[in-house]
Amino acid sequence: MSTRGAKVERNSVSEQPHELKYEARKKGTTAKNVAAAKKATGSNQRSVVEKKLNK
Repeated sequence: MSTRGAKVERNSVSEQPHELKYEARKKGTTAKNVAAAKKATGSNQRSVVEKKLNK
């Protein structure tokens, strides 16, 4: 079993549609709002994006 990169993947939100949909469903918003939050924060770190979505 490979664990290479596993921590990085859990802590970030990529631009892939399924990642955006997952985060949107988790936060009760749309994938476009998640993408906008990523752009506004300039980060793909899950904690930063979630904090922006909570505002």
